[in-house]
Amino acid sequence: MSQLYEWAAMTGPELARLAADDPVAVLPMAAIEQHGPHLPLDTDVRIGSGLIEAAGQAYDANGQARAPIVVLPTVAVGASLEHTSFAGTLSLSAEQAIAQVVACGEGLARAGIRRLVIFNSHGGNKAVIDLAALRLRADHDLLVIKASYFRFAPPADTLAADELAHGLHGGALETAMMLHLAPATVRVRHLRDFESLGAARAAAGATVGPEGDAGFAWFAEDLNPSGVTGDAASATAAQGARLIEAFGARLATIWAEAAAFDLSSLGGRAL
Repeated sequence: MSQLYEWAAMTGPELARLAADDPVAVLPMAAIEQHGPHLPLDTDVRIGSGLIEAAGQAYDANGQARAPIVVLPTVAVGASLEHTSFAGTLSLSAEQAIAQVVACGEGLARAGIRRLVIFNSHGGNKAVIDLAALRLRADHDLLVIKASYFRFAPPADTLAADELAHGLHGGALETAMMLHLAPATVRVRHLRDFESLGAARAAAGATVGPEGDAGFAWFAEDLNPSGVTGDAASATAAQGARLIEAFGARLATIWAEAAAFDLSSLGGRAL
C-alpha cells in the first residue's frame, strides 16, 4: 500500500488522522519563468513533479514499513527576479516568497505535523527557503529539511563536468529531464549550445563566476543574451531517465531520513 498522500485531496478529518501518525510533509517549490526558446515556462514545475513521482516509487519499493509522506500543493510561482527581463516570467518578491513558505509551515504546525521537507526545483528559491526554514524552526519548532535536486550528485558519466558547472539554466541537465518527462513540450529545433559567461571566465582563469565560492549576483541575460546557459543540444531522453531515477532515489532517502530523525536531539525552543 502506498505511503504517499496528496494534501489537497484529503478531507480535514483524514488529514488530522494522518497527522497523528507523525508523517513527513513535502512542500514542492518551483517557478514559472523563461527557459529560453526550447523549454516551456513550467519546466521547473514539471521536473519537480516528475522527481516527486520517482521518489514515491522508490520510497514504496522498499519492503519495510515507512512513515507516511504527505505532499502539499506545489508553490509554482517562486522568486525569479533574475529572469524578469524575459517574457513569461512570473516572480514573487523575496518577502512574498518567504511569507508563502512560512504560511504553509504554519498550516503544518496547526495540524500537528512537525517534519517538513522543502523540495526545490528552482535555483532562485534557495535564499528564500533558507530564511523561511529558519523562521519556521524558530517560531514553530519544526524540523525543516531543505533539498534542491540540482545539488544532488548525478550518475557518473551522465553529464560532462563543465556542463554541470556552467549549464545553470536550460542546459543539458534540465533539457534531458524534460526530454524524458515531457518530450512533446521541448522545441527541439531550438536546441543548441548556449555558451555561458561563467564558462568563458573559467576558461580565462578567473575564479569569480556566477556560482561557486565567490559568485556575483546575476541576471540571466548577463550570462547569455538568450537567458539560457549550457549545451541543450547535447541532452538526450536516455540521460534524462537516468537523472530522474537517481535524483528520485536520493529524494526518497531524504524522506526516509526525515521520518527517522530524532526530534528530541534538537534543542527545542520555548514557544
